[in-house]
Amino acid sequence: MIREIDVRDITNAVSELCIKANKKLPEDLEKIINDSFDAETTEPARSVMRDLKTNIDAATQLNIPICQDCGMAVVFLEIGQDVHLVGGNLSEAVNEGVRRGYKEGYLRCSVVSDPLLRVNTCDNTPAVIHTNIVDGDEIKITVAPKGFGSENMSCMKMFTPAATREDIIEFVLDSIVKAGGNPCPPIVLGIGIGGDFEQCAYLAKKALCRNVTTKNSSEYYARMEDEILRLANCLDIGPQGFGGKTTALAVNIETAPTHIAGLPVAVNFGCHVTRHMSKTI
Repeated sequence: MIREIDVRDITNAVSELCIKANKKLPEDLEKIINDSFDAETTEPARSVMRDLKTNIDAATQLNIPICQDCGMAVVFLEIGQDVHLVGGNLSEAVNEGVRRGYKEGYLRCSVVSDPLLRVNTCDNTPAVIHTNIVDGDEIKITVAPKGFGSENMSCMKMFTPAATREDIIEFVLDSIVKAGGNPCPPIVLGIGIGGDFEQCAYLAKKALCRNVTTKNSSEYYARMEDEILRLANCLDIGPQGFGGKTTALAVNIETAPTHIAGLPVAVNFGCHVTRHMSKTI
C-alpha cells in the first residue's frame, strides 16, 4: 500500500539532524573516546585525550558545535519503494533542510559554489545527496557533516586483481602514516573495497556512518578490520599526532562485487568527531 510523505517532513528532519549531528557525537563513538583515555600511558597522549573529552562535554553543556568545521552536509536517503513523495522536489527539500539547519543552528557555512572561483554559498548548500530505494513505506535519513581536515587525507587506489589482502592492509597503513596528525586523530577509517571507481568511494563514506562497535557481517572482513585497527595503533601517531596508543578509534569496511579485471580500494578518513545522525519518517 502506497504511503504519502510530504517533502516538508524531509526538510524538517534534515534541519534537525544537521543541528544535532554537529553538536552531539554518537554514543558508541563517545564511549570509545572515553575508554581510549584510560588506555594511554604517556602524559602528552593523556593530556590530548583529556582535552578532546572536555571539548565534547563542553559542546553538550553549551549547546554549541563539537568542531568549528561544521562540514559539508552528506545526506543518505533510504527511500521505501512504497513511498509516494508529495509537496515538492526531493533534492530541493533536502537542501532547504540543510539551509535551515545551518542558519538556525548557527553552524559555520563552508561550501563554495564553484571549486575554482571559490564563492561561498553562505548557507552550506548544496548537500551531497545519496539515494537508495529499499523495501517498505518509510524513509531513513542520515546526515553526516563531513569536515575537510580529515576528508583531505582520503585516498583511493585501483589495484589489480592480483593484489592480496596484505597489499590492501599495507596501502591503508601507508595512507595513515602519510596523513599523520592532519586528520585530527584519533581517526575513524571507512574503507570501501570493490565496486567501481565511484561506488568504492561511496562505500568508504557510508562505512563511516556505521556504529563503531558493529563489525562487518563477514568474519573475513571483521578480522581484517581488527587487524588494521591493531596495526594502526602501533604506528605511534597518537592523539592529534603527538604519539600514543590511540591513532585510530575504529575501522569499518564495506564491500561490493567488482569486475574481474579490477579491485578498487578507497580510504575515507574521519576525525575523532566523525559525526552522523539518523531519523526514520
